[in-house]
Amino acid sequence: MANNIRTVFLMVFLTVIFVWVGGAIAGKQGAFIAFLIAAAMNFYAYWFSDKNVLKHYKAIEVGPEDNSRLYNIVSSLVRKANLPMPKVYIIPEQNPNAFATGRNPKHAAVAATDGILEFLDDDELAGVMAHELAHVKHRDILTGTIAATFAGALALIAQFARFGVGSRDSRTRLNPIILIVIMIAAPLAGMIIRAMISRTREFAADAGGAEISGKPLGLANALNKLVHGVERYPLQKPNPAHSHLFIVNPFFGGLQKLFSTHPPIEARIKKLENIAHIN
Repeated sequence: MANNIRTVFLMVFLTVIFVWVGGAIAGKQGAFIAFLIAAAMNFYAYWFSDKNVLKHYKAIEVGPEDNSRLYNIVSSLVRKANLPMPKVYIIPEQNPNAFATGRNPKHAAVAATDGILEFLDDDELAGVMAHELAHVKHRDILTGTIAATFAGALALIAQFARFGVGSRDSRTRLNPIILIVIMIAAPLAGMIIRAMISRTREFAADAGGAEISGKPLGLANALNKLVHGVERYPLQKPNPAHSHLFIVNPFFGGLQKLFSTHPPIEARIKKLENIAHIN
């Protein structure tokens, strides 16, 4: 519940920033155009998210006829989660990771790499896949798309102002120094809030996954293994735009903590251990 309240607050805050900045820099017309462009781009990504990302990582679908360990675990979990059976894929990557995608529970897919299947035992793998099913159940792909739309629109408005597009009356009412600060700070704020929303949804998926699997320590142990595994075995076809999808962020950098789409592993493990203690 707390994670959901936090998500709503951040989404409202991001919307308020967009409305204020859009009106101040680009005027109503410019803000509306920026929102439409960002919405169109993200709607395409949202609608075709499953096909695009699975194709990028050369995912191979498995079914009941394959007697797949992964498929059997997912099949057991969806009954507990009261979800439709998603498509199940294995990705030929040694990077130990997993993700869920798809626009809604009826069009969902879950994927796990060869690496994660080798790294984890059944309880740990069940915890990971329950986490991914929680993302599906919470419709986090949609939440992420909405957040990305507003953050992208803020970035476009800053570009409009840079090239003189939009409402000149709105811009001339602002001190030039303040205008420059807003042009720099607004897109940055959008990126940070979008990352904060993603981190909140990761905590919620951890809690939801613990409830679905009934084994919070299985997920905690998996996270402890995976954080070291993703460093040891980097992705072969990396795309930082996909970082928010994976259960453990496979990308690292100097500003990782500020813009990371995932909370610190230590904090996630601690929350899961608290859930196990309560239960």
